[in-house]
Amino acid sequence: MQYYCGVDIGASAAKLVLVDENRQTVARAVARSGVDYAQTARRCLDEALSIAGLAEEQIQRSLSTGYGRDNVPWAGETATEIACHSKGAFHHIGQAMTVVDIGAQDCKMIHLDGEGRRTSFKMNRKCAAGTGSFLEEIALRLDLPISEMNGLAEQSTKEVSLGSFCTVFSATEILAKIRAGERVEDIVKGAFRSVIKRIVEMGTVEGILVMTGGVVAHNPLLATLAETSFGTAAQVPPDPQCVGAFGAALLALEQAEKGE
Repeated sequence: MQYYCGVDIGASAAKLVLVDENRQTVARAVARSGVDYAQTARRCLDEALSIAGLAEEQIQRSLSTGYGRDNVPWAGETATEIACHSKGAFHHIGQAMTVVDIGAQDCKMIHLDGEGRRTSFKMNRKCAAGTGSFLEEIALRLDLPISEMNGLAEQSTKEVSLGSFCTVFSATEILAKIRAGERVEDIVKGAFRSVIKRIVEMGTVEGILVMTGGVVAHNPLLATLAETSFGTAAQVPPDPQCVGAFGAALLALEQAEKGE
């Protein structure tokens, strides 16, 4: 059996996936990216190898992607986040789709045809609006652990609308909502809706709506809100946080099969 490695070094989290020659995941590891991406990638690799019971020499090829993809010295190849998320999502869904990936620092909208070919994409990097960083800032303002945000939003009975497009202004707006007596869970749901509004502004859904990324993995209510905003059902692949790393591993495997 041969094995392949994909590692996705994001601005917030590093994800690593090992697959076998049958494209089955045999191990995964996730860690905070920190400030030393090379060290974090190595730690994830060691953890995944231990889980799978493999030696590093059994990895035929490795490919890195993400914000810190150039900081993984043992990965022989690199690929863009767009390519890896496309590959990973299409493997699971296998139909024409629009992939919406919500990350810590950016969000992506990728259109794929029925063969998995990318037809267009957009990325939002102008500000934190529509990203995980926005929700982290809101959690800080509300003095809440980020892990509790989804549960609170699900308890909301009245969605509080946030009008500002800017993360800083939205945080100030939230303080005003608190003074006005709005419930915390309603404010949190309003913050979730604000994230989805920014994504809706990026474009339309073509084919199946597929939601990926760590933000969706930890806040599944976002997929539900996306369904109502786009007017179509949303699918979330298995292990949505690691779709990019999984796609990177698949690309490494395919490159090896082609002899590249």
